[in-house]
Amino acid sequence: MIPFDPRGLVNRALLVGVSEYDHTEPPHGVPGDLPAVKHNLNRMREVLTGGQVFGEQDVKVLPSPYLADFGQVLQRSARQAEGLLLVYFAGHGAIPSGADELYLQMRDARVIAGRHTVFHGAEKIGDLLATVLATSAARRIVVVLDCCFAGNAAPVREHFDDKRRVLLLMSVQANHRIDAGDARTPTPFTAELAALLDEDRDATLSDLADRLGERMAALGLRTLRDDPWEPQLRTDLGVDVLLRSGAAGRGRPVPAPVPVPGPHDPVPGPHDPLPGPPGPDPVPRPWLRTVLSGASARLRGVCATLMGLVRSVLPPRPSWRTVFRVVLPAAVVTGLLGLGLFRLGLVGGDDTVCVPPLELRVLTDPDLEPTVRAAADAYLTSDRNITDDGCRRTGVTVYSAGSSDVVGALRGQSGAWREPPDGDVNPQRDIGPQPDIWIPASRADVDRVEDGQDTDADASLEADEEPLAYSPVVLAVPQNIASEALEERTGLSLDEMIGDLTARDANATVRRPDPEFTDVGLLATVGLYGEGGHAVARGERLVAQPGSPSPTAADLLCTLPDDDAVDNSTAALVPEFLLRSGVGCDPTTRSPRLAQYPEDVPGVEPVFVRVRWRGGDRDEAARDASAEGFRAWLTGEQEGGQVFARDGFRSADDQKLLDDEQVAEGVLREPAPLDESAGRDAMARALDAYQDAGGPGRVLFLLDSSGSMAGLWEGPSGGPGLLRQSLGGLGGRDEYGVWTVAGDDPAHATLLPLGPHARADAERAVGTGARVRDAEADPHTALLAALDEMRERGDDRPQLIVHITDGEDNDRLTGDRLDDVLAAARTSGVPVTVVSLQSGGCDRDRPDRRIADASDGRCLDADDDLGAALHDEVARTGTGEG
Repeated sequence: MIPFDPRGLVNRALLVGVSEYDHTEPPHGVPGDLPAVKHNLNRMREVLTGGQVFGEQDVKVLPSPYLADFGQVLQRSARQAEGLLLVYFAGHGAIPSGADELYLQMRDARVIAGRHTVFHGAEKIGDLLATVLATSAARRIVVVLDCCFAGNAAPVREHFDDKRRVLLLMSVQANHRIDAGDARTPTPFTAELAALLDEDRDATLSDLADRLGERMAALGLRTLRDDPWEPQLRTDLGVDVLLRSGAAGRGRPVPAPVPVPGPHDPVPGPHDPLPGPPGPDPVPRPWLRTVLSGASARLRGVCATLMGLVRSVLPPRPSWRTVFRVVLPAAVVTGLLGLGLFRLGLVGGDDTVCVPPLELRVLTDPDLEPTVRAAADAYLTSDRNITDDGCRRTGVTVYSAGSSDVVGALRGQSGAWREPPDGDVNPQRDIGPQPDIWIPASRADVDRVEDGQDTDADASLEADEEPLAYSPVVLAVPQNIASEALEERTGLSLDEMIGDLTARDANATVRRPDPEFTDVGLLATVGLYGEGGHAVARGERLVAQPGSPSPTAADLLCTLPDDDAVDNSTAALVPEFLLRSGVGCDPTTRSPRLAQYPEDVPGVEPVFVRVRWRGGDRDEAARDASAEGFRAWLTGEQEGGQVFARDGFRSADDQKLLDDEQVAEGVLREPAPLDESAGRDAMARALDAYQDAGGPGRVLFLLDSSGSMAGLWEGPSGGPGLLRQSLGGLGGRDEYGVWTVAGDDPAHATLLPLGPHARADAERAVGTGARVRDAEADPHTALLAALDEMRERGDDRPQLIVHITDGEDNDRLTGDRLDDVLAAARTSGVPVTVVSLQSGGCDRDRPDRRIADASDGRCLDADDDLGAALHDEVARTGTGEG
């Protein structure tokens, strides 16, 4: 393997170190300042400029920047580099409870903890990688991260098609926090890295990573979990780069430095042009390579600006995947055909940098999010959204939240949404930012908001009269137990269709998604409960299932194939469009299905709603224009209509398929009759009845308090923090208790006895009474005791056991001991939700997964959004917030 040698090329290094933070006090501050990081910047600049790869003016030092300043300087450095671009970050790193993304916290960082942790003033690692990949023509891009959870950046790199250019050096393995060390010296990782770079020898990145691991192991450095501190390197096979040359005069000559702004130069404002490209490459290139390289660099610059501006404050799914999968290839083809390289970007044909466009926030139903996101992606690059100068008029951020949460917040919590208080009610935390546009799955949602809205509400709604599209909610029956007779697929009530299905196959069952989380589930529930909503008990029996319902219709269709027998015998109440557009699981594993069209189940009718906020008149005219532009495009038959057609929707006017040529298998072209639109009262009545169907619940929490939990104890993603967040799913009539699990005799201690509790009292008890003990846990004995306790209290209440653990003591849960627990779990009738704080804790055949499966419960691990998922599990048993 010959490493890439960048000497003689235009190289840039951006050194970012955040030693000072504006917000360090609870509840929203970062853990504190990091004085050691000041020394990191000085040391790294010293060693990089002495190694013949970077000249003095090639290295930009950025001490304690604000997020906006960081983004601008990052783009500038990336645009200038042609050989090697090195981006170094030292500061606080943070991850949400699901540990699915790493956030680099800048000077203005704040943490809004809750069901969906929000990191303000922080750069998501996926956005950083998208920016440098799209902006820079550099042959190699090295990203060095010295922060807690640095290893969580590794899986994000895998999502990029151009990942071969990116080499990631991370200070520590995933899901580990580290100590910043002595305030008078550099941090431990950077101190060792700089020492190696200062040696008078050639140093490649892979060589540095190997020797770093050896040195840190020899020093006995350990993470805050008391595990060995292990730096991580992620590159493609055979890819390496020279970072230092030890002998003067070897290899290609180092050119004179290209002037760049010094460390104290002002950061450009949003209207200032970025510096022009660096001078010509000192190494001659063939003419074709020069042409293609120039086109590639310009295209990357276009996409970088696009990516840098579409940053959401949410952890929702990153939109850069869509941009790189769809927009970038389209731009390449367009450019090569000579149709205008800059047509898709934010840079005019004369290289003028455009003013950042106004960003619209679009909130939608979870089952609609993929279609609305695809529509927004298409709109971003449409002619309607591009000015004559080639600039974008508007940016669009799409996110979703539980439908009942959104209705409740707009109806009675709009003031708290606009200005969150310090208390428990915080829609910004639990749902997301204030939307400019809301696209619910039914006009009835708008009516439900307006019917009960506060007279002094801070949000007002302006809904279109006509829906954007239509999709019936169908009973999707596995083909092997379905009837192809038209009279059995249309013209019957849902109750009659389910009766016919079970008559054909006595083992057939029916499932629906969660009525509290998505409108599809609630619309199906309207049909299940019958006219007037009087058949609640019967309706719930028709869709009874072990464990909790799937949150969305797409999740439902994805979970059924986990068991072939279940998939082949279970009908699903889902929107018809999912049979065309599909879901995010392998379609070859799913049982083929025929759609039946119950006449008493209302359909999905997404509607465009403009949301106005009190005090939001500063840019009202511009925001109105942007919202209207998106609305006009979305309602256009040849524009947004094409997205709905491609995803399998029907016309809202005549209920005919928008695309009648590509009809999904199992779908009828013109089923009749189809139910009228959902009514406000019917949906509200069905939701109330569903929430009251099980009555108050009972939950017993088992909190692993053994010594190995010490590193997983603090903060919203620690054991006690997750438990406290989930208490919002319990109401005043629910019973719940908390046991701490550590030691052998007894294996648990009662922190909170089973019974009704005020939430504040319960949170206080957990916050002050839960402590890590210097002892191992005995999950076998604790789980058996919990199952016995709940069995003895057995009544009509829904019950749940929640076990929060790091799994370190699962070696005491093997053989006969595990068999004992599995047997008790199968016969208890009490589902066990296991929350494993380790990645992979819920892999097949792991004890936590087996116990959850045996009890018809659910297993959650560090790959899930633990805060939100656990809250939802508890809420399905309790009577608190859905």
